Amino acid sequence: MMANLFSSFDPSTNFNLSLNWLSVLLGLTIIPPMFWLIPSRLSLLWIKIISTLHKEFKVLIGNNNTQGSTLIFISLFSFIMFNNFLGLFPYIFTSTSHMTLTLTLALPLWLSFMIYGWINHTIHMFAHLVPQGTPPVLMPFMVCIETISNIIRPGTLAVRLSANMIAGHLLMTLLGNTGPSLSLMLVNFLVITQILLLVLESAVSIIQSYVFAVLSTLYSSEVN
Repeated sequence: MMANLFSSFDPSTNFNLSLNWLSVLLGLTIIPPMFWLIPSRLSLLWIKIISTLHKEFKVLIGNNNTQGSTLIFISLFSFIMFNNFLGLFPYIFTSTSHMTLTLTLALPLWLSFMIYGWINHTIHMFAHLVPQGTPPVLMPFMVCIETISNIIRPGTLAVRLSANMIAGHLLMTLLGNTGPSLSLMLVNFLVITQILLLVLESAVSIIQSYVFAVLSTLYSSEVN
């Protein structure tokens, strides 16, 4: 028996090993061969997804001197989506359900945008603190609100991803634990429910990686 429900997400719980974080690197064994083979439907689909994301991120960033910067966010999207999908397989550690990984991705990214913006575009960054059309009386309050909302951005990025990942897994764990005590008829309904939840989690895996990448792109576009 586990000490509590959340211990099933503990990286050191399963088999008493802390090597579960190596699941983050499993993509290195699967993705590279795609680039050395004759283009298959899978690789053509992936190229289509990448080109679509590139066009969308280029519009969000703007036509500044940022050639190749979309590749950062496409790589971020690919990395998060792959790890989200890996977590849907049994006995594979879901690294993106931990703040350790999500905050490690969000904090340096946001910090680099802030440092770059405040050093190179100081006036532009100050102008962002007061929205256009704000009455003079409300300007001090708006500066405080905008500063706080700016500071909590990496936290919201990290919490949004980890919370969405852990919520679905937790629901599936709760339903799965009730299986042995149910009758045969209810087990059939449980299996159907678990399959539907798995489909939902697959959609959430794509959506959350897309949201993380798009918000990171929007934050970078504000500092130019």
